[in-house]
Amino acid sequence: AGDWARVAGLWHDLGKYSDAFQDYLTAASSADPHVADAAAGTDHSTAGAQHAVEKIEVLGHLLAYPIASHHSGLLDGRGAGASLEARLMKTLEPWSGHAPVNLVAPPSLRLPEFVKQAMVCRDAFSIGFFVRMIFSCLVDADFLDTEEFMNCDNAESRPLWPANAIERMEGALTRHMGELEPESSPVNIERGKVRQDCLAAAGQTPGLFSLTVPTGGGKTLSSLAFALRHARQHRLRRVIYVIPFTSIIEQTAEVFRTAMRSLEGQLQDPVIEHHTNLDAGQETVASRLAAENWDAPLVVTTSVQFYESLFAARTSRCRKLHNLAKAVIILDEVQTLPVDVLKPCLQAVRELAANYGATVVLCTATQPAIKRRHDFPIGLADVREIVRDRAGLYERLKRVKVEHLGEVDDISLGQRLVQHKQVLCVVNTRRHALHLFHAIGADQAGHFHLSALMCPEHRTQVLTRIRAELSAGRVCRVISTQLVEAGVDLDFPLVYRSLAGLDSIAQTAGRCNRNGRSKLGRTFVFRSEHRGAELFVAETANCASQVLPMHDDPLSLEAVEHYFRLYYWEQSSRWDAQGILGEFHLDQDPSLPFLFGFSTVADRFNLIEDQGKPVIIPWGPTGGERCARLRHSPELPSGHWLRLLQRYTVQVPWRLWEKHVPGAIELIQNRFPVLASPELYYSEQTGLDLDRDVVESLVV
Repeated sequence: AGDWARVAGLWHDLGKYSDAFQDYLTAASSADPHVADAAAGTDHSTAGAQHAVEKIEVLGHLLAYPIASHHSGLLDGRGAGASLEARLMKTLEPWSGHAPVNLVAPPSLRLPEFVKQAMVCRDAFSIGFFVRMIFSCLVDADFLDTEEFMNCDNAESRPLWPANAIERMEGALTRHMGELEPESSPVNIERGKVRQDCLAAAGQTPGLFSLTVPTGGGKTLSSLAFALRHARQHRLRRVIYVIPFTSIIEQTAEVFRTAMRSLEGQLQDPVIEHHTNLDAGQETVASRLAAENWDAPLVVTTSVQFYESLFAARTSRCRKLHNLAKAVIILDEVQTLPVDVLKPCLQAVRELAANYGATVVLCTATQPAIKRRHDFPIGLADVREIVRDRAGLYERLKRVKVEHLGEVDDISLGQRLVQHKQVLCVVNTRRHALHLFHAIGADQAGHFHLSALMCPEHRTQVLTRIRAELSAGRVCRVISTQLVEAGVDLDFPLVYRSLAGLDSIAQTAGRCNRNGRSKLGRTFVFRSEHRGAELFVAETANCASQVLPMHDDPLSLEAVEHYFRLYYWEQSSRWDAQGILGEFHLDQDPSLPFLFGFSTVADRFNLIEDQGKPVIIPWGPTGGERCARLRHSPELPSGHWLRLLQRYTVQVPWRLWEKHVPGAIELIQNRFPVLASPELYYSEQTGLDLDRDVVESLVV
């Protein structure tokens, strides 16, 4: 579709040939800023859209959307506000008399075969996705071209990777794996087999794959090994690693950087992180610029960033989309997709694999979740499993026995926990974690609390202390929310888990006997006395409660399938609860044959509910110094400086925010929220506690 993107690029600024825009350029260079401001609203994007519709019958609308939207963000086709229909009817200043004839001549365009097929099948979503990809190409090129002219320093700082970057990264990973001390433990032997299966499968043709590996089976580096070899063999451009939990994204990126350390001094850091918790202390200008459009060999990002970008309308959010074409996309813990957005998310993934040359790996410990079957028609078809003996691998890596205790009150639970020297207890809410932590003795040595009430830098240091206590064999009792469930490398002999979805139980069980030090660890599942405050997990917990008594092994492949049948497959009325797919229509009206609701979709689509507002915590010497600098700086801080502060933020529910601003939360320069009295509201043991009497929203 290169010709389509080329025409979009040639025609997107045709309105600049008008006398009005030329007058604006003259005014903008005037010494009088009021003259420039008065002319700044000159419309130069509508002309190209109108020209596309005039010169290319029917299909010109596919170009009109991205051209008309390249500054405003993707427009709805029709609506009360800004829309493509309104722009196409708009009366413009004359411009064509000044434009070169060869520039505005009707082009010879051929639709890609998959778009032709979508026309025949009346697949409006697929056609809309094609428009979205052209838009991405256009706005990214426009940003880069403008940057090269207006900001030479940024343009020169953009990283350039050699053509063989993927090959060199694969070599570095191979060297790294070879340098690891060989261990003959059963777990490590199985991890080696998983990696060999990944390397063997890498030669298969691009498309859809699944990698089903029990927790602790080494799927992070094994999936990267598959991705790099597959990309090299099939000339794919990059690897996108998508992680659902921000609490582990830095850890995953650091694992990858460690694996690539032999390239230091030879290749610019190929690992780009794109998420809200980025520690800008490790950020460079080049990495920040690469994160804008994912033009890098290896991008580590979040599920929220990935899926919400696929349905975004803003130019800044859409710049990266065309770089998903011919990429290896690893969707880690893919079963965490909310049921209410299943259908549009799976449709987008299907488009990337079927029509844009991408390979997508569904990476999880609890397949099958989203594969097509007779009772789940929206699932992904033709998914190839990478692990050759999935059932056998599960049996060989089985290190945990799960037992259901029924309902257990906090007093009884606390009594059980203190009887164990080393134990992890995971509960569903921040408030429950606080209550239980104090119940077992918050001041006792070896007792730890973990939740998102603690800023990321604080949590990182506590995790380091926990690992040290476990390794030394000392007393270590941890009360945590589910932020430790996935990817956090902890190994306890005993684990307790408040009833939740079976996939969450499986993730928590992955912190039990993780490295196979004992023959069989034990994970106890209990029903909390705080169920009234756990409504956000009520549905998944109810499904799990039906599955647990019906299977001897609640984590078996059969039990997992039973769980997803209840939670995903029998919920067809909710697969597109936000009405995303209903915003894409093909119309008989020749004035607007493609009726797409891009802007409406962007407003509607939310992977997760709003988690409130951030508060910056002056925690520790570094956090205190950064907040003091923010407070006393006469100028607005740079984006780099604000990203430095992200390691010191805690999300606060709206009602607590409104109650404590102003007061406990100080708005510096009327916009930057900083905890004013950390000695009153922030504990070294449990983090932020603005109001002990308020039961907050139950976000972990």
